[in-house]
Amino acid sequence: MKHLALASLGLAVCAFAPTTLAEPPAGFTNLFNEKNLDGWHGHNPHDTVGKVKPDQLQGKIDGFQEAFNKHWSVENGEMVNDGHGPYATTNKSYGDVEFHVDYKTVAQADSGVYMRGTPQVQIWDTTEAGGKWHIQADLGSSGLWNNSPGAPGKNPLVHADKPFGEWNKLCVVQLGARTTIHFNDKLTVDNAIMENYYNRKAPLAAKGPIHLQTHGGEIRWKNIHIREIPAEEANKRLRGNDSVQGFTSIFNGKNLDGWQGAIDNYQVKDGAIVCKEGHGGNLFTKEEYGDFVVRVEFKLPPGGNNGLAIRYPGKGNPAFDGMTELQVLDDTADKYKDLDLRQYHGSVYGQVPVHRGYLRPVGQWNYQEVTVIGSTIKVELNGSVILNADINKVTEFMDGGEEKFPGRKLKKGYFGFAGHNDPVMFRNIAIKRLN
Repeated sequence: MKHLALASLGLAVCAFAPTTLAEPPAGFTNLFNEKNLDGWHGHNPHDTVGKVKPDQLQGKIDGFQEAFNKHWSVENGEMVNDGHGPYATTNKSYGDVEFHVDYKTVAQADSGVYMRGTPQVQIWDTTEAGGKWHIQADLGSSGLWNNSPGAPGKNPLVHADKPFGEWNKLCVVQLGARTTIHFNDKLTVDNAIMENYYNRKAPLAAKGPIHLQTHGGEIRWKNIHIREIPAEEANKRLRGNDSVQGFTSIFNGKNLDGWQGAIDNYQVKDGAIVCKEGHGGNLFTKEEYGDFVVRVEFKLPPGGNNGLAIRYPGKGNPAFDGMTELQVLDDTADKYKDLDLRQYHGSVYGQVPVHRGYLRPVGQWNYQEVTVIGSTIKVELNGSVILNADINKVTEFMDGGEEKFPGRKLKKGYFGFAGHNDPVMFRNIAIKRLN
């Protein structure tokens, strides 16, 4: 599904950094004090990610510090690297952020910014003399160069590099795995998924440090500022404008008009559909859907359990008699620690496991987008794709065989919620038919 530019949807994207340390944009924190390297350490993730056991990581990082102090310095209020040594790495890890940095580099240099410890927002010599036009350096810096060939964001939308000797300005908005970049005031990456270079089968990590890469030529950095984006803002920016993108609201925020099923077991509270505590049952739309995309925001109480009914036939259990129930679950609750992997949040219940660790803390609103096309289901949670599967290819099922899931091949049905006695809240529910 095409995501429209955040700027075109009327959402502010980047509040660009000023030229002095004393005046960062409102709400931002300085990551560089222009005097020393406090708050930073040396690290080369290529030497550690997937290669070092967790209890050995700190020892490995300690081994980078002598080279870090040798090759990185501060001059005239600028962080300087001579083209060698480990990467400058923030001591703190970050999730959803707006990150600003200015840089100036030299001919034939090659560098980048790693978000959440993962490569990368590309920086390089984009001239023919730089010798890398064969790998598309001529298209410019600021693309997500480590994305797969042809993937959105791999190449920048425009060439915006300034000549050598001039400062370039990067603004990166990272929401889940979705990345939007303005480079020298031009939109160069528009809400693209940054792939996990170290594990292509998994989403970008939920949190990680920022690395300033060193790679073969001097590079100078300044005006390094960051703002952590709160959940409400992140959800709004991830969602964009429903009506512009062809979505229709299926909940008016006031009552359960347009819904059927266990009406008495649900209520509308503070603009959200809430399953009454101690009650359950299936609440579902009066209209049926075949292929569709649905957007929903949800908030879990501690230990909360509910589910999204997909192509539900109107009777029976959505997890078995419908195409599926996509779990809505507080994965952090101790009582769920020993579940089957096909029972955690976002999973195709009993059929397909999910990538975990992408829920917001209990009590915060999450944003989820589910795409159902034929036998395929994709779940994007808070900007990260945590499941993308063709259930027709499933050959192993939880607690039995395929016969336990008679509805899994339904081609249409109702959308709804499968309550399990907990006051899970749902709001801003919108759907778009794809057929």
